[in-house]
Amino acid sequence: MEQLITPLRITGLLALAGAFLYAIGDVLLLAGKASLDDYPKLKPFAKLLSMSERMVVLPPSRMIWGALLGVFATPLVLAGFWQVYKGLNGANESLTLATGLLFAVASVIGAFVHGTFYYMGEYIQALNKVEDGSQPVIADMITRHRKVLIVTYAPVIILIMIASLLFSILVASGQTAFPVWMAWINPVTMTIAWLILKRILPQFVRDWTEGAGFNIAYLVFFACTTITLWNG
Repeated sequence: MEQLITPLRITGLLALAGAFLYAIGDVLLLAGKASLDDYPKLKPFAKLLSMSERMVVLPPSRMIWGALLGVFATPLVLAGFWQVYKGLNGANESLTLATGLLFAVASVIGAFVHGTFYYMGEYIQALNKVEDGSQPVIADMITRHRKVLIVTYAPVIILIMIASLLFSILVASGQTAFPVWMAWINPVTMTIAWLILKRILPQFVRDWTEGAGFNIAYLVFFACTTITLWNG
């Protein structure tokens, strides 16, 4: 384990940077406020947009950077899951490998999901700009886009839930490099904790962290894994 300390520290710091950049990307893409009352051309599509109309106020350059930050941060997050995999060594080999692979696959698919929000923003802004007769074309594009999001987002959530459960089970066994109390710390539990904490935070904090909850959870998770593995 001693020869792994430096790589574990480096990958932990890379993961923290990746989760932080991902969270910023989320904020750039999703932390906007817009009322349908101010955008009458969008009002007939309220059900279709389902709160995503807030993207109508975002400058295209902001959406581009929001999408790219998340995509390019993904390798850093993957480095963090390599750290997690190494930290689990000592427990059941098959379950340890499965946990690492599930987290990794979820991250790769998640990069696609994150990047596609840029196109959703462009569709919504186009829906607000085109002539009324052309709006059904854009609305159909949004409908198809939502189907793609469902097909890709659902596996990401399922994979992360399974991987988080396996992580906690393995850590609770006491056979890993993580302390047993870390069994309570995983991306799912940290997401739940964030959702609870968010309710008592000031409104401006909630507004400016809109959409970033999952990556804030990752940030806390990687902070804990890095701290607990720092000295081996």
